[in-house]
Amino acid sequence: MDDQPGNFIEDIVKADLAKGAHGGRLMTRFPPEPNGYLHLGHAKSICLNFGLAALAPDGQCNLRFDDTNPETEDVEYVDSIKNDVRWLGFDWAAREYYASDYFEKLYAYAEQLVQKGLAYVDSQTDEQIKEGRGSFHEPGKASPFRTRPVEESLDLLRRMKKGEFEDGAHVLRAKIDMASTDVKLRDPLMYRIRHARHHRTKDAWSIYPMYDFAHGLSDAIEGVTHSVCTLEFVNHRPLYHWFLDACETPNHPQQIEFAKLIVTYTMFSKRKLKQLVEEKHVDGWDDPRMPTLAGLRRRGVPASAIRKFCERVGVSTRDSVVDIALFEHTLREDLNATSPRVMAVLHPLEVEIENFPEGKVEWIDAPYDPEKPEAGTRKVPLSKHIYIEHDDFMETPPKKFFRLAPGAEVRLRWATIIKCKDVVKDASGAITKLVCTYDPDAVGGQPKDGRKIKGTIHWVSKEHAKDAEVRLYDRLFTVENPTHTDDFLTALNPHSLEVLAHCKVEPSLETSNPGDRVQFERLGYFAVDDSSNRAALVFNRTITLRDTWGSLVSKGKA
Repeated sequence: MDDQPGNFIEDIVKADLAKGAHGGRLMTRFPPEPNGYLHLGHAKSICLNFGLAALAPDGQCNLRFDDTNPETEDVEYVDSIKNDVRWLGFDWAAREYYASDYFEKLYAYAEQLVQKGLAYVDSQTDEQIKEGRGSFHEPGKASPFRTRPVEESLDLLRRMKKGEFEDGAHVLRAKIDMASTDVKLRDPLMYRIRHARHHRTKDAWSIYPMYDFAHGLSDAIEGVTHSVCTLEFVNHRPLYHWFLDACETPNHPQQIEFAKLIVTYTMFSKRKLKQLVEEKHVDGWDDPRMPTLAGLRRRGVPASAIRKFCERVGVSTRDSVVDIALFEHTLREDLNATSPRVMAVLHPLEVEIENFPEGKVEWIDAPYDPEKPEAGTRKVPLSKHIYIEHDDFMETPPKKFFRLAPGAEVRLRWATIIKCKDVVKDASGAITKLVCTYDPDAVGGQPKDGRKIKGTIHWVSKEHAKDAEVRLYDRLFTVENPTHTDDFLTALNPHSLEVLAHCKVEPSLETSNPGDRVQFERLGYFAVDDSSNRAALVFNRTITLRDTWGSLVSKGKA
């Protein structure tokens, strides 16, 4: 599991550094569009770009917001992106940029291309332009405005900039090749009219650059040496370089593509994630069921686990689907090494220990991690009345049920041994309490006479237990590839969240703070929710204890 896939981009960068390409400089960038929250798929790109920059002592990675579409962008997304990148463990120092920083420069390039006869203002409708571009099987058809005089196009462009025209009245197009077999080179759009308020430039602009025009030129303006992007942009590369050549930029970044991250039972479409939020199928972008970094963080996923997962997935040139079980295995590995063990009862069943003295409390030194003495201990109280999990008792148990049953003995974790003597029920026949006896000589749960006790269960003292709300999160989707279903909403898991009230946790958890992570023994890994406080504790289940991927690895099937 520790042998990671090779990183071919890292090999390219190392070779470039060795031969002094790009003047011996190394600069990458992470260029998110601020139109949604970052998700697990973005984490791969973040780790890759910042990791590449670290290959050189003076390597740099810029954080640049490609904010060219004011209708979908918001400062909320900008703030969330910066927060997520920092949380993931990366620092861009003072290298924070925006495509909007370059609007004047980009516009100057646009005028330059018009004056060189390499761009023109087209006054067709969107539908006419789309039809004229043809398809992979149909040749393009030149716009009747393609031969518009340079002076006329330049005048119209300047008037577009001043806001004289309505949205859609004109566009600026590059004049490349309408007969090209590459549809993207058939006079692509460079600017469109949008009377929309920008989150940074406010109402200063009435035209906004298209992504393909702004992206490569922004890289060049910043001095980026290696422009790393996902595979869907491989057919954008000729256009990327055409704009750089036509504008005669002094810096010419190298575009390199890699496979995006695709994970089973997960969806990374920002449009569809936004739909989930707006239609309230989830409780916001940071809902712990969401694959957003904000949601994963709130669920209790450590940044270190995400970085390790991205490292294990590796970087390749072919799209492939990663089993979510690999992510869950990596997560369990990290949590197992870092999470203190505590006890909590989610479905409480009261137990009265008949022969335990009334009013007596035994304070037990229980380790936070029995395999790590350096993790320390906490005090766990044992009293006459305790709670156990309802599922840890069966009145008529099947064979090999090694927990509590009438006449059976079981070990209380770290404490003692109890034996069920009686079952108390209400008028409806529901069990309300168990009456047990304990072995006062079984210190730490070890019987003096050496008898075998096969079962061990967790518990909390009724007198000292703290009430808590526990939210049991599960996968958001029930199918492996929800993106490819006819209606992805039909694939939503109706059991992705179960809220349990009046759970009981040991008193050591009373001082927990939002973000703290623990293992509830025998139950799973949990994190303190952002809404939690000492008066109302709230825990989110990060993941259960069972490790499917680890089991497959041990059997040689992963």
